[in-house]
Amino acid sequence: MLVRRRTFLAGALATALVPRAVAAQPAARPLRLGILVFSDPGSDPNMRAIRETLRDLGYVEGQNLFIDYRYAESRPERLKEIALDLVRAKPDVIFALGGDVAAEAVAATRTIPTVISVSNDPVRSRLVESLSSPGGNVTGVTFLAADLAAKRLQLLREAAGPLRRVAVIRNPNHVDDEFREVEAGARALGIQALAVDVPDMTQLERELQAAGTAWKPDALIAVSSRQIVQQRAAIIGFATKHRLPLAGGWGLWADTGALLSYGPDIDAMVRRAVGYVDRIAKGARPATLPIEQPTKFELVLNRKTARALGITLSEALLAQADRVIA
Repeated sequence: MLVRRRTFLAGALATALVPRAVAAQPAARPLRLGILVFSDPGSDPNMRAIRETLRDLGYVEGQNLFIDYRYAESRPERLKEIALDLVRAKPDVIFALGGDVAAEAVAATRTIPTVISVSNDPVRSRLVESLSSPGGNVTGVTFLAADLAAKRLQLLREAAGPLRRVAVIRNPNHVDDEFREVEAGARALGIQALAVDVPDMTQLERELQAAGTAWKPDALIAVSSRQIVQQRAAIIGFATKHRLPLAGGWGLWADTGALLSYGPDIDAMVRRAVGYVDRIAKGARPATLPIEQPTKFELVLNRKTARALGITLSEALLAQADRVIA
């Protein structure tokens, strides 16, 4: 595996990423942190970055940090229940992972400071008043960024060659502008974009087959909502079976078989959110902490998938990559 790194200019929350010796100045009294998770703490991919960053900031569980987990075991119907239960436990700060989880946390309390880490639009989802001035008791990070989807389409065309039609697989209940951005980018490149809407994931295979038969796309793009990410094995399997180049929004898409992924460094975003937990523990007000957007993006190319598709990745594109999977 070839590893390449871009220069990263840290955002306002760089304290979450500084060396332990500098950052290890936790709040004066023990922090009671409540964490809301969709699946469970053992399998959630964000937990490693959360624990490492808390440790780097000087927090030690059982000493100056006490974590109270509530998790839905991947059952959406439990989200409201666990959010209300956590609020009753009265933590100092709540950390909610995921847009669906965040919605229940925000609905459950207007007083306990709440830090969110979401892939949807927190303003349009009514989680905060604005990105710059969240208002109320909520702040955090969103993985969305302007022009990200259009850039992903451009990279897909550069990797796969000329494209006429691209199918965009999305959950229409996930509030984001990704398809609109893909459409705008596609028009500029002379490509047609088709939305493959899958509000019910049990219908994924049927919707993919229908789009493939009726529209015959040259490539696929997957919009990374929680539901779509959970179905990535089926989506990658469909792309492999039909020999369609697939682009995803996070590195795990390329890691698990997509041709490429382009999007935020999720660990970096989670670390920045943990930085907000620390600042709130030291007295900062959530209403004054702007919602952070990505400043670091990773291009991951899967050369093995490219070979299986008969695609030769150009040296120019390879030179842009942060990681290349051989």
